[in-house]
Amino acid sequence: MEEKDPHRLSGQLSPVGDHEYGGRPVCLKSTTQEFLFVFSTTMALAQEAFFAGLTVGLTALIGHDLGMTIAEITWISAGCSLTSGAFLLVFGRIADDYGRKKLFLFGMVGFTFAVLVASFASSPIYLDVFSGVIGLFSASVVPPAIGKLGSVYTVSSARKNRAFACFSAGNPLGYVGGMVISGIAADISTWRTSFRALAVLYAIFTMVGAWAFPPDETNDMPLDVESLKRFDVMGTVFIIVGFASLTASLSLAADAPHGWGTGYVIALLCVGSTLLICFVWWESRAQSPLMPLAIWKDPTFSAVIAVQCLGEVGFSSTTFWLSLLLQNVRKDSAIKIALELLPMVIGGIAVNVLCAFILHKVSNQVLMGVGSVAYTAAFLILSLLREEAPYWAFIFPSLILMVIGVDVQYNVTNMYVMNSLPEQQSVAGGIFNTITRLCGNLSLGISTSIYISIKARTDATATDVVPYLFTFRFAAVATGISLLLIPFVKIGKQGGPAIQEVPSVEG
Repeated sequence: MEEKDPHRLSGQLSPVGDHEYGGRPVCLKSTTQEFLFVFSTTMALAQEAFFAGLTVGLTALIGHDLGMTIAEITWISAGCSLTSGAFLLVFGRIADDYGRKKLFLFGMVGFTFAVLVASFASSPIYLDVFSGVIGLFSASVVPPAIGKLGSVYTVSSARKNRAFACFSAGNPLGYVGGMVISGIAADISTWRTSFRALAVLYAIFTMVGAWAFPPDETNDMPLDVESLKRFDVMGTVFIIVGFASLTASLSLAADAPHGWGTGYVIALLCVGSTLLICFVWWESRAQSPLMPLAIWKDPTFSAVIAVQCLGEVGFSSTTFWLSLLLQNVRKDSAIKIALELLPMVIGGIAVNVLCAFILHKVSNQVLMGVGSVAYTAAFLILSLLREEAPYWAFIFPSLILMVIGVDVQYNVTNMYVMNSLPEQQSVAGGIFNTITRLCGNLSLGISTSIYISIKARTDATATDVVPYLFTFRFAAVATGISLLLIPFVKIGKQGGPAIQEVPSVEG
């Protein structure tokens, strides 16, 4: 028997036998409720992706309508990611301590109203601020959704693998779903109609979730003075202000008078970095930390997060700049862009279905390597793109390779992270998503600086393809580096029969 590493918190899960699909959790009274519960958690994860897909296909239209600069356009997505990333850890702790369903419904209702209010934006600052509000609510639903999914499917089984694979499909479904909504709505009306359509859609999802989401456990903490005293207030301040300052510096640098040398950019960068360092120091001493630092003693945990983050750097940057290229260089309409990016959602669904069947049969280290190779190949193909290059020869294969990279790596990482903190599922989800959000913001900040620098150096216009190609090369470098870390991702097959029995029913 293999000796256990004392620093490895999760351990490997045994593969699933042919007869061990797993029973329906007892808290889900019917197959219909189970389906709608998993669907609701998937749509919770999809919130930010829906908004990103919605806006990225409309950036040129929104920018023209509101008179926005390239930096202000970047802030539509950066503002959402800023608040989302800053509050994920906090909401993870709140969900685990005070109840997941209450926080889940709060986030679903808040997101619906925030998107509706944003549709009436009359200025760049109005839209950018409400993008931040939307990010806040999207942050509040992800930890309770992940946490509830993990606490409901406690038995390691093929059934659990498939539930988590469906959940992981939220990102590609949301992103391209948002683009489809924006393309159709903008084609028949204005960009504002697409926001209102998304609000209506999430009003429906909220009602579905209110019925299907199992009730909170009875051992949740009461919201009283004593429980608040135990809450990690200092850690909350450090992570929120630090994350927000660092993200703001990355987003503002692109449009600042002297770029990265501008005084307020340097100040925000220093403040943000210092506070995040203080956060890590404080978490090592806090009695009830937002982020238990013990998980980082597992070298595989650190390696898999690093690979996931480098992939996120490439994916977030490329999806943003590819959409702008299609609008500004190829002059495609919103509906045409939605159709051109449709292979992402079809491919994403297919990859997630495949992951549900192979996570417990194939080495997950190999799968992470496949994801990094697919990412890098996609970005290299796009870096060779020319203005009149055929869609099927360059863009289509790149989209398919990108979804292979993002969905394979997300499935592996998500399952491993959730198994690392079995008693704090929402906190685990918060840690994972906070770090990936920060990397997404980092990639947008760096790639925007690259775009502006190359554009100025080559005297290019918005319709020239060259500056976009350099952002794709930046993405390829990031995911190329991740390949060097694959040997340290020592994950075998994930998913297997339970070690101990818990109540379940067949169905």
